[in-house]
Amino acid sequence: MSKRQNNDWWHRAVAYQIYPRSFFDSNGDGIGDINGITMKLDYIQQLGVDMIWLSPIYDSPNYDNGYDIRDYLKIMPEFGTMEDFDLMLKEMKRRQLKLVLDLAVNHTSDEHPWFIESKKSKDNPYRNFYHWAPGKDGKSPNKWGACFGGPAWTYDIITGEYYLHTFTPKQPDLNWENPNVRKEIYRIMRWWLNKGIDGLRLNVVNFLSKTPGYPEGKPRAEGQYTDGSPYFKNGPRIHDYLEEMHEKVFQHYQIIIVGECPGTHLKDAELFSSPKRKQLSMICTFEHMDLDGGKWTPKLLDLRCLKFHFTSWQKGLYGKGWNSLYWNNHDQPRIVSRWGNDTTPYRDLSAKMFATCLHFLCGTPYIYQGEEIVTEYQAVARVYRRLYSKFYESVIECLPRQPSNASYALRSYTTTDFYLSSMTNVRFTSLADYRDIETTNFHSEASQSGLTLEQIMAAIYAKSRDNARTPMQWSAQLPHAGFTNGVENVTPWISINPNYTDINVEQALHDRQSIFYYYKKLIELRRTIPLIIDGKYEILHEENTHIFMYKRYNDNGQEIIVACNFSQQPIVIDDQKLNEHIAKRRRILISNYEEHLKSDWLDFRPYEAWAVEVEI
Repeated sequence: MSKRQNNDWWHRAVAYQIYPRSFFDSNGDGIGDINGITMKLDYIQQLGVDMIWLSPIYDSPNYDNGYDIRDYLKIMPEFGTMEDFDLMLKEMKRRQLKLVLDLAVNHTSDEHPWFIESKKSKDNPYRNFYHWAPGKDGKSPNKWGACFGGPAWTYDIITGEYYLHTFTPKQPDLNWENPNVRKEIYRIMRWWLNKGIDGLRLNVVNFLSKTPGYPEGKPRAEGQYTDGSPYFKNGPRIHDYLEEMHEKVFQHYQIIIVGECPGTHLKDAELFSSPKRKQLSMICTFEHMDLDGGKWTPKLLDLRCLKFHFTSWQKGLYGKGWNSLYWNNHDQPRIVSRWGNDTTPYRDLSAKMFATCLHFLCGTPYIYQGEEIVTEYQAVARVYRRLYSKFYESVIECLPRQPSNASYALRSYTTTDFYLSSMTNVRFTSLADYRDIETTNFHSEASQSGLTLEQIMAAIYAKSRDNARTPMQWSAQLPHAGFTNGVENVTPWISINPNYTDINVEQALHDRQSIFYYYKKLIELRRTIPLIIDGKYEILHEENTHIFMYKRYNDNGQEIIVACNFSQQPIVIDDQKLNEHIAKRRRILISNYEEHLKSDWLDFRPYEAWAVEVEI
């Protein structure tokens, strides 16, 4: 068995994700950089995490914020130099922080030398590095839609053929059927691993294998494109490729390999992350974050569906594989604003509630920058509540749906809704304030479908990825929330959230009751209580629509009960037997209310959360 499979440090670890462009700008040019990360390592160490997941830092035209790589072995100039990277890595090791790099190997930039050569002629040695196909009847090879909108094929006038891009035309998909492609990618992986990094996070790794012949997908609910995902996700050779990666690269290093696998369900997850199969250390899925509707068509979350999802994965993957645990990342709106309550009375409580719910589950938790200071980023909760209250069903289907076309959104928004929600988004009233290509593509498609600007912006307020990408808020006093290292006469690459005067790192560190120290305690508990890592899971009061309650236990009589009120309302559960059982507690592990009820543990206050260790 390989070193990687023998080494399970990541089972006990907590990760912190850094989005470099928005973390800390050391040189005052408005863009976060590698030296900025190095300067803030003491802060990350103080939080207590074990590893850092760093979003792409490679040389890139930056069309998709670094996920379009032009040169895998160079640093993006605006982020710094390779010497800066080496210093950062050295300082991380000095603080016993592990580093996981984000690597996109499904596609490159269209400015990558491989693709430039590939476009020159049909007989170019690099032609088969990408997916090229002739058209059909003067049109593209099929009608697949791209993940970021528009068609998945673009015509090349020089060679008269189409190339495949599952995301944008600036990100052509690599042809993993070509052994030379795999050889080059493995060389790149080894190059970075030989530098001493501790692992890789493989972006959309389950997209690598495409079904030969590019079969036509089923028509989407509305719109002109078909759903090609059954033919480019979890394709016929995906497991062969991952096993080969392990054989050629991973087994020679003591590392973690995280696979981002959109559209992957439980059975696939076991295949990907089973130690016996030697493919991935863990996977990262989107299923739980898709429970509130399509990308641009939000619906009210039914807590029972969320509980159903977590229960299925906690029980189904137990002892068979490993999963990532997260609420936030660079692709998701902030959870406190999305499913919680970002108003002043409840912001802190709901943030701690979400943290409690997640960090006692089995898996590796990820904290996204700013999550530990309750950064609400656009305060979209009021948008959600107003949209839901008049136009959406009170419950949603437990199986996630992904209708992302603009005409569907047209039926879901009204001008009145926009007027109510726009008052909470004054900083981003213009599309010009947004940087995310997915957002701007949606605007283009939605405009053509007949939506008004008001309707389009309402959808963007709710789901744009830029909600998570505004700069880290370090200080209430310094210019640009301290993001630009005190430099005032500079424009950050994206606007600072005006709430930085209330929500910032300085304030969080000063307040011992802040969410920062709450996360710190959760991390300490995870490190000292093995039951959180390897205990079994059981859902309690599964049908309750407001309370998420579960227990972790083992066969030695140890038990932890976790309860979280996802509601602003006081909620009472009538279960005397369970209440008496909890009353036998050995100790309260954590709670987001300072005072604890003496008699009735099942009488919940707004957004109350607690975890207790119970004697059996």
